[in-house]
Formats: sequence, C-alpha cells, structure tokens
Amino acid sequence: MSGILYVTGTPIGNLEDITLRQLRILKEVDFIAAEDTRVTRKLLTHFEIKSELVSYHEHSDMNAIERIISRIEAGENCAIVTDAGMPCISDPGEVLVRMCRERNISVQAVPGASAVVTALSVCGGSTRQFVFYGFLPVEKKPRSEIIQELKSEYRTAVLYEAPHKLTKTLSDLCENLKASRKIALCRELTKVHEEVLRMTLEESVRYYQEHDPRGEFVLVLDGAEHQKEEITLEDALVIAEKYLSQGLTASAAAKMTAKDTGIPKNQIYQAMHGNQN
Repeated sequence: MSGILYVTGTPIGNLEDITLRQLRILKEVDFIAAEDTRVTRKLLTHFEIKSELVSYHEHSDMNAIERIISRIEAGENCAIVTDAGMPCISDPGEVLVRMCRERNISVQAVPGASAVVTALSVCGGSTRQFVFYGFLPVEKKPRSEIIQELKSEYRTAVLYEAPHKLTKTLSDLCENLKASRKIALCRELTKVHEEVLRMTLEESVRYYQEHDPRGEFVLVLDGAEHQKEEITLEDALVIAEKYLSQGLTASAAAKMTAKDTGIPKNQIYQAMHGNQN
C-alpha cells in the first residue's frame, strides 16, 4: 500500500508560527523532501526533529523525483517542504504533487503560513479579489507581456521579488503603468525587521534609490482603475429614445436614462423637449 505525500507548510520567518500538526508530521514521516536541506536542517534542529532529509528543488531531475515517488509507492510517508511558507506555490513542489496524483498517491495538505496571504492581510489595499504572479520573468519578452497585463488588471496583484532585483522591477512598473498607482512593499514578514510601506510607484522608485533594499519582498500592487467611457448628452438622448419606444413617459425615460448615464435628469428632459421643438 502506498504511503502519503504531506504538503507541509513551515514558518516564513518567525519560528513560533509553526503549528502542532506540522511538528507532528515532520517527526512522524519517514523522510522529508526539502528545497534546501541546509535551511530545513536548521528548522528541524531547533525543534529536535531527526527525520531523514532528501534534496528536491527546481534543478532536480526526473531521477530524483522518481526516487521520491518510488519510496512513497513502497509505503513510506514523505513531507515536502520549501525554505519558507507553503510548498508548491511558485515552487517546484507542484511537479511532485502532480506526478503523485497521476499515480493515485494520496496527497494531503498540512497548511501553514503563506507570504502571499500574510502580505495581503497587512498591505492596506483591496483584498476582495487578487491575482498572484510570483516572480516576474527575467527574460525581456515574457516580462514585458506580464507588465502589459498589469496595465489593465483590475484585481490586486501580488508579486515576489528579491532585493537585488527590486529597483529594476519598480522602475519597469513605474515606466509602464500609471506612476500614481499604489503599491505596498512588504519585506521580512514576521521577522524582527518586518516592514510594510505603502506608496505610489513613483515614490517607491525614489525611495529605493535612496535606501538599499534588504530582505525578501512581497509586492502588493493596487488594481488598475476602471476607465469609465465618457457619455455625452447626445448618447443619453439615444438611450432615452429607446425608453420612450418602450412606452415610458418622457419624465420616466429621463429618470431611467439619468440612472444609466449619470447625467442629471433635468438636463436630459430639457434636451428631449428641445429635440421635439
């Protein structure tokens, strides 16, 4: 009988954020597949956990994946972890999960902290709808395509960025989007030097020209403003005529058109009578 792959979250900074269930799973599994075994070893040592560690990261080949899956199919339980937060979110763990599901291996979540949700909760912007982009591509064409998408993205957009690439990313966003668009720059979340700054893109470029970016960043970009089409009085009269053709009185037609267009009812009503003279 096959074992289980546990997709196991770990703290994104503050070790006190680890859960009791995460600790139990990490102790009980036969082995742990870690993005960076050195980072995970520090976590395990802190909590006196001695489970076996194997390496699994973005450069792992299919042989490494097959070895992990073969052990699970043989009945061993495995926890997959990333360096911080939930694995498989902008993370190579998604490949292992997909292959396990294709082979009908049980995959269970052991949820924990997520930098995406943590940043959204403290950013000060709208969180009703959001879209996650992860790290922007380094290659020019795909990077440009995503930035063009962001021009008209009305939902809040969440991105990851490394400190040495931050100023370039902010400059690219500022040059291609409205400079007045708001962004929250969340760094070192849950750590001693946690900082959340909310400002315009233009201000952010100036700020990080004067301050060296330090720590890992989550960028929370406000959505683009909906551009309302300008409706003229002539457009309103066309709408009013449709209401009149449906049998509404001139007064009722003007009232309904005012609701549709935002143009004052009296202005529409007077224009309707002006057309009739």
